[in-house]
Amino acid sequence: MNSEEKTLVEIIDENKQIDLAKYINYVSAPQAGAIATFSGTTRDTFEGKTVVELRYEAYVPMAIRNLNSICSSARSSWDLHSIAVAHRLGTVPVGETSVFVAVSATHRADALDACKFLIDELKASVPIWKKEVYSNGEVWKENAEFLQRRLELGKDGGCCRKKMETEAHKQKGCCKPKVKVEEI
Repeated sequence: MNSEEKTLVEIIDENKQIDLAKYINYVSAPQAGAIATFSGTTRDTFEGKTVVELRYEAYVPMAIRNLNSICSSARSSWDLHSIAVAHRLGTVPVGETSVFVAVSATHRADALDACKFLIDELKASVPIWKKEVYSNGEVWKENAEFLQRRLELGKDGGCCRKKMETEAHKQKGCCKPKVKVEEI
C-alpha cells in the first residue's frame, strides 16, 4: 500500500458534522501501536466575548493540495502508518468539531509529534478562513500560526503600508501570540 492509500484528506460540506469515528477507524491498524488525534471545537467564549458560532470558508482545491502536501511532509519526518485530516466548512456551532486530525504509527512519539505538526501546519498555510460570530458582532480571524509564518518569510505587510508584530498573549492558555497591526 503506498502513502496515498493511507492518507485521507477531506473538506466537509456545510451543515455536515465531522464523523470522528470514521477517521479513527481509517487510521486504525493491527501494526499501529498508537493513534494520536486532535479535535478542534468551537468554544463558547474568546477574550471575554460570548461566541455564538464559527463560520469557515475555503479555496477547496488549493486546501486539499496543501493538506496532501503537509501529510507528505509528515510522512517524510516520522514513521507513520495512516493519516486522516478533515476540516468542516460553513457554520460550526459551539461544542461542535471544525477540524479533526488522526495519525497512527507503530510508536506514540511519532503519532503525537506528527499530529501536532499537521494541525500547526494546517493553521499556518492552508487557505481556510474563519469568522468568529459573537453575541455582539463578528470578526474574520487570522491564525497566529499564519501570521508568524508570514513574518518568518519576510512578508511583514510592507506592501499594505502596515507593520505587523506579534506580542505575547497576556492570558494563559493555547492562544499564544496575538497580532498588533499599526499604521506606518
